[in-house]
Amino acid sequence: MPKTSKAYSSKSFLSSTAARPLRILSEYLEPKSRFDHYRVEDTIVFYGSARIVSAEQAEQDLAAAREAGEDPARAETAKELSRYYEATRELAYRLTEWSKGLGQGERRFVICSGGGPGIMEAANKGASQAKGLNVGLNISLPMEESYNPHITRELQFEFHYFFMRKFWFAYLAKAIVVMPGGFGTLDELFELLTLVQTGKIRKHMPILLFGTDYWGEVINFEALARFGTINEKDIDLCFRTDSVDEAFDYLTEQLGTYAMDQPGATL
Repeated sequence: MPKTSKAYSSKSFLSSTAARPLRILSEYLEPKSRFDHYRVEDTIVFYGSARIVSAEQAEQDLAAAREAGEDPARAETAKELSRYYEATRELAYRLTEWSKGLGQGERRFVICSGGGPGIMEAANKGASQAKGLNVGLNISLPMEESYNPHITRELQFEFHYFFMRKFWFAYLAKAIVVMPGGFGTLDELFELLTLVQTGKIRKHMPILLFGTDYWGEVINFEALARFGTINEKDIDLCFRTDSVDEAFDYLTEQLGTYAMDQPGATL
């Protein structure tokens, strides 16, 4: 009689509907074990579009479009948006250098992104160029590229469940930087705004929107307040800027005031 395999060794069971709670729990426990091992307690999370490319790539794409006789409008827009890639890389670099200079003896304020291309890549790249650990919380999607090459290998994660990925974004975060993005970025931003507004996130959570023209056109917070669907004070849940210098000063001041003496993951 063939020997029956143990339940935890059965791939068919672990992939079944019945084992979904185990898969969900795994996406909590396995990342936690790595974060604990590498002493990652506090992160600065960068959100933004996977479609925004570097200035160098944007220049190449524009030149190629013109050479091919194509309408350059899309490539010109991509070139304009590439400034957000460069701002992300620079800000992540400066925040990593600042964090490394704190002399806390622990790895404080580690840059974290969604692990993919675009703005996510720029954030990981900036941290890597500053020789700092950085985190990539990737999500498996059929239409997206996989990891960008700048993530610290030991802190590269692959999630199946969006809500578990979002949990790890929020749980470790001590600050959020939101660059221009699409549905995914808006989803992540508004979930965090809801958690902060309702007090479900009890820690102080600075949320920085970078790109005043973009966000002013895409989200009309003032209209929400005018219609009474949010309070006037809720507009101030986000700090808006176009300046890397101003963003750096704001974030370091906020982290220095509210997070320096409160290390560790918490909601």
